[in-house]
Amino acid sequence: MRDLIWLIIVLLIIGWLVGYFAFPDLGSIIHILIVVAVILVLYKLLTGRNL
Repeated sequence: MRDLIWLIIVLLIIGWLVGYFAFPDLGSIIHILIVVAVILVLYKLLTGRNL
């Protein structure tokens, strides 16, 4: 499960970079998803729970 979370984070970052440079209008949507992923990772690190 831990590897899956990191895979999702990496895919979101790559998607955000592609969206930022190729489709500037869609980059903000992917940016919101990255913020959600970062919040989930911080929550996991602070609480020590598995997602």
